Amino acid sequence: MYVSEWENGKRTLSDRYAGILRKLLGVTDAELRGGAAPAPVAASADGYDELLSRIDAAGSVGETMVQAFNDQTELLRTMDRQRGAAGLVDQMTGHLAALEDALNFAVLPSARRPVALALAGASTLAAWQAIDSGAVERAWRHYELAKRAARDAEAPMYLAHAMAEQAYVLCEAGRPALGVDLVRDARRTVGQSSSARLRAWLYAAEAEMCAYAGMPDDSRRALDAALATIPAGPEDRDPDMLSIFLNGTHLARWQGNVLAMLGDSDAVTSLYGALEDMDPSFVRARAGLHTDLAHAHLTRAEYDDAHTHLRQARLLAGRTGSVRQRRRVDMLSARL
Repeated sequence: MYVSEWENGKRTLSDRYAGILRKLLGVTDAELRGGAAPAPVAASADGYDELLSRIDAAGSVGETMVQAFNDQTELLRTMDRQRGAAGLVDQMTGHLAALEDALNFAVLPSARRPVALALAGASTLAAWQAIDSGAVERAWRHYELAKRAARDAEAPMYLAHAMAEQAYVLCEAGRPALGVDLVRDARRTVGQSSSARLRAWLYAAEAEMCAYAGMPDDSRRALDAALATIPAGPEDRDPDMLSIFLNGTHLARWQGNVLAMLGDSDAVTSLYGALEDMDPSFVRARAGLHTDLAHAHLTRAEYDDAHTHLRQARLLAGRTGSVRQRRRVDMLSARL
């Protein structure tokens, strides 16, 4: 009854229920209420004292405060990985607002660069969460913010990462060929100056975009390049690029996903190996892996196995509130 009255304008949505619905649906307050975010209050003509106060506050953001920002991003990343993005929308919105505010009023490059780098990392996380929640326009805007912050920070690795992840928005919107161009441009942007782990990640992203775009030969070449570039060992984080999680196990899962899209029967082998080695804390990634296995079994006409993995994927996607994974599950279910 309340939902009907909210939708028909017969009842005003209170802040209490708005807070509940934002966490349930993974949307911002502006998206929920169907309007623009509140406009900032205009400063008075002689508001120099307020301006200087904010500049002074931003100038006092030192190494300890930047580390606190990064720690908050890491906490949100961990919670997202285990519980999904829907329940984090308020925290993520507030976190980005605090970082943007600190950057907007920081004057000297020495003060701006570390804050901008922190904002670039947080914005790409927020953008990926928005993709997972089905809020593609919000995701696009967050990626644009991440790219601006990376340029301000003079951090080409973060810029390339934001560009390549933004390609997924284009792919989800039905423009995978444009996504291929964007990922390749991201690789050219960073060149050989990036870490090997990021280069492998960019090649794997290109392989996936090419598979979506119907470019199988290009996809296989990019996948081979990723496999040849990934550093050996179990470590999946790069100290210079904490936004990336990638090691041999993660790449095996990615390889299986790409091979499944290409209709390659060998996809199952890669995917089962990744499932056995996957960190159990990657709940949403595990949902994606079961979806990939369902896809691979469907390619081989192994319908019972596909049904088993789709059931598990649906359960995990429900736990994390992943709109993106539920959409994939529904599309594959329709093929059974």
